[in-house]
Amino acid sequence: MALVVDLEAVVVSVPAEGNAFTETDTEDMLLVLAKDENGLIGFGECAATPRVVKEMIDFPSEHFWSNGIKEHVIGKDPIEALAIYDRIYHSSFYHGRRGTLINALSAVDIALYDLAGKQLNKPVWQLLGGARQDGARPYATIYPGDTRGEPTKEILKKMEGIVESVREMGITAMKIPFVGLTELADHDVVELIGQCRKLVGDDITLGTDPGYRWSHWQEALWVLNRLDDFRIYFAEVPIRHDDIEGYRELAARCPILIGAGEFSTSRWEAKEWLEQARVPLLHCGISRAGGFSELARISEMCELAGALLMPHSYASGISDFCNLHFQIASMQVPMVEFRTVHPVTSILRRDLVHPNVPEIKDGLVTPSDKPGLGLELNMDLVNRFRDRV
Repeated sequence: MALVVDLEAVVVSVPAEGNAFTETDTEDMLLVLAKDENGLIGFGECAATPRVVKEMIDFPSEHFWSNGIKEHVIGKDPIEALAIYDRIYHSSFYHGRRGTLINALSAVDIALYDLAGKQLNKPVWQLLGGARQDGARPYATIYPGDTRGEPTKEILKKMEGIVESVREMGITAMKIPFVGLTELADHDVVELIGQCRKLVGDDITLGTDPGYRWSHWQEALWVLNRLDDFRIYFAEVPIRHDDIEGYRELAARCPILIGAGEFSTSRWEAKEWLEQARVPLLHCGISRAGGFSELARISEMCELAGALLMPHSYASGISDFCNLHFQIASMQVPMVEFRTVHPVTSILRRDLVHPNVPEIKDGLVTPSDKPGLGLELNMDLVNRFRDRV
């Protein structure tokens, strides 16, 4: 195995288009490139505060409790990604470990797995221990863009085209986010989700993402009890992120699977959600919670707790394909978020990697034998839109 000779963190900032999830004129992400002595490059990403996360990767070692990331990666064998993760984690708590550092480690870890796969000519799902499922089941997030202040009919009209395209792709599971529904009263939200069920059809597995809508679990319960009539599979992050007590009360009473932890980091936070909040579903993201190394451990924790895991996805096709590899290698993942759906109106999802959408048949993506993540990076786009500071 060739050793890593360079680790580069690049902020890519593209013009925002269509339904890119941003309120600024740009859509930003952090791209990490791990290069070996033979010129092979593995890549990973993180969408959380890209410029801050870049500083965490470029940060040099100051002392034995405040190590930089690069010194633990450069000169190392990428197949040792798990050991590299642990060395960094246990030598970097002085400058703040939870949160941004784990976000940075996520992108680095993904890049190392991609590089190791390319060196060994093996797909990432094999590096994770092999196939535990016959395929991955992506679910599409039906996000029509910012719809605040628009009537229900207009919101549904925007969703129609997305739903039709998703069906044509072969996807059989969807999620309706509540982003943009902040001005709708709870009873109107219930009516809208009922209309969404009619729109997608009875054969589609349907979830919702209230997006931290409620400040108290009883408010959430009133709505979610009524959504059960529309056969809603799960409700992702219905109340405030840190409300452990509220999630425990809600999960114990609600007929719908309550999901939490989409922005949580590390297995230690996952432990709190599973043991204290006792939620039946986690949404920890590969590109935020610690990469493949940490998500594999979180998956095992979910198995012991009798919980499920549906990894969050956000920025580009890199995270989407990470999710596909991960589900194939995990027994606790019934489906994964897949944001790159037609019509793709975000530059990062459309143009950063190829392919940006896998072949989907009867709702499933079969395991690929392509090395690493099985993706080609558009370096022309990266060089065009990278920060030059």
